[in-house]
Amino acid sequence: MTDRWALAPAEDGGVEIAPLGPDGLPAGPVRREADLAGAVRGRPEVARWVWRSTNEVYPRLLATGVRVERCYDIEDAETLLLGHEGRYGEPRSAAAALARLRGGPVPPDPPQRAAEPGSQSSLFEPQAVHVPLADLVEVYADQQRRHDATAHPERMRLLTAAESAGMLVAAEMNRAGLPWSAEVHRRVLHELLGERYAGGGEPRRLAELADEVSAAFGRRVRPDLPADVIKAFAQAGIKIRSTRRWEIESLDHPAVKPLVEYKKLYRIRVAHGWSWLQDWVRDGRFRPEFLAGGTVTGRWVTNGGGGLQIPKVIRRAVVADPGWRLVVADADQMEPRVLAAISRDPGLMEVAGRETDLYQSVSDRAFSGDRAQAKLAVLGAVYGQTSGDGLKNLAALRRRFPRAVAYVDEAARAGEEGRLVRTWLGRTCPPAVGAADDATEEAGIPILDTEEEPAGDSGPQEWVPGYASSNARARGRFARNFVVQGSAADWALLLLAALRQACAGMAAELVFFQHDEVIVHCPEEEAEAVVTAIREAAELAGRLTFGETPVRFPFTTAVVECYADAK
Repeated sequence: MTDRWALAPAEDGGVEIAPLGPDGLPAGPVRREADLAGAVRGRPEVARWVWRSTNEVYPRLLATGVRVERCYDIEDAETLLLGHEGRYGEPRSAAAALARLRGGPVPPDPPQRAAEPGSQSSLFEPQAVHVPLADLVEVYADQQRRHDATAHPERMRLLTAAESAGMLVAAEMNRAGLPWSAEVHRRVLHELLGERYAGGGEPRRLAELADEVSAAFGRRVRPDLPADVIKAFAQAGIKIRSTRRWEIESLDHPAVKPLVEYKKLYRIRVAHGWSWLQDWVRDGRFRPEFLAGGTVTGRWVTNGGGGLQIPKVIRRAVVADPGWRLVVADADQMEPRVLAAISRDPGLMEVAGRETDLYQSVSDRAFSGDRAQAKLAVLGAVYGQTSGDGLKNLAALRRRFPRAVAYVDEAARAGEEGRLVRTWLGRTCPPAVGAADDATEEAGIPILDTEEEPAGDSGPQEWVPGYASSNARARGRFARNFVVQGSAADWALLLLAALRQACAGMAAELVFFQHDEVIVHCPEEEAEAVVTAIREAAELAGRLTFGETPVRFPFTTAVVECYADAK
């Protein structure tokens, strides 16, 4: 009796299923059933379903109340395997994989449909090429052989399983939605922006600030038009390259204060204003389309709605249902702890084995107790800030934690030389063939030659100042960051998988995840059990990802009724 079954929706609306043997090939006849949900619900003994795409199948199952324990997403696995083979960017669809396997012409991937406000099925892919079950299983069996051919097959299999689990979590989060109070949101907008005028004009507070900016320059200036602002400053004898906040805040001019305030409020109005509220919040839930593994590093993105860039002030609208709570858990100093685990640096592992402030411990060892300097040094090692004071800090860090610094130095060197760079589990950074800028943007690390700063409350893990070219040094900096940030993303997937399993018997539901933060919505009486589950899931994920090390991955956890109260 096998516990793995393959599944493929048929073109006539039915479904084909078959048991699989250890080699990934059918261990029994292909069966046709009329109903997808019935086929899955009627086989509770199946431990893992193998299918083309979770986005194609699982939302349909969830809509009928069917939850699966595990799956294997063939197209997601193809993405990981292509990357590992140095072929990142080649078509990843099952149809493309089948064509490569048989030596035929490889079709391009179908375009992803953009998310539609209020939609629950925008990720369903009707335009994808249909692949019959027999062909799908042929691709799956070949993928098992390709896993065996990787440098560390067991790690690569774990990564593929974790990515597939992440796909299930994302689909369940999309269906659950993030609890959202439209009433509170409107109240916040009114407090910040004032009344709205008829005809779609600027709300009162923005109009007032625009008038203040114009008065400071002595002529009419549109603060929402960067070119107009740059010209106005030039006429005042001040030369600026952009209207980024960090550049204009240091200027001595009466327009600066109202301009900075205008920019902040304007971004809220555009990104999370009344139109956003109308488009994206339905029935007390905000439902962005979470996409697991949506970036080169494995970090998640959302397809529509800006779900990972919710400003702190707007978080006041994220409110638990009556009698329920939000358990908000934020991983503490995740990147340096991951660096300790992947580098196997004895000193840094010892420091990261404590659940106390890691940066303070590093500062006590290498920086005479100066925590701020220690934090800059650690982040500089990870993100490539190695000039000026950063170079001096890095030298001090290298003396105390030589293996950790050598690990990221070697990754940077490999990136500069165009070699493949991998995370601990085997996720692969694209080779350096003119792709550094694209990879940087996809990974959530903005290139700082744009007019505006990134929206939301992005942490330092998303920010590499001065990263604006595709030369070898820039690619090296990206690779240096990739081995840490990507390994952190691998760990986070296993955390989510373990937490999902722990919450399976509860009413609790995962409703939000971004990089190092997770939110669970649960009845008040389940809150303490969820807090425990998060802590245990983090410990398990650490062991599964990195093996037995002293490194710990503690969380700061808050049980609140409103997201804004967690920080």
